[in-house]
Amino acid sequence: MAKKTRTVLKELTKALEKHVAVLEDPKSNRGKRDRATARVRAAVIHYDSVLHSRTGASSAFVELPDPGLDASTVASLKAEKEALEKKRADKKASK
Repeated sequence: MAKKTRTVLKELTKALEKHVAVLEDPKSNRGKRDRATARVRAAVIHYDSVLHSRTGASSAFVELPDPGLDASTVASLKAEKEALEKKRADKKASK
């Protein structure tokens, strides 16, 4: 984890540029697009970990929503999570 912040920034930029190129290529198949997406996610995680270890900064990407989920699905999942947490807390309190 001894990389410099500028180095991981360049790696992230390179992964993003490759991702765009693959997505814009009409000949690229789903597997190629998925691999490019996975590389971007890995680059983001690496970028975050290096920045945190060097500067102590929190992640700039934590609050980004997944574009695959619409707002109503996210709201439904949050409500379900809160209901489960409340049920668990009530169960603990009754013991």
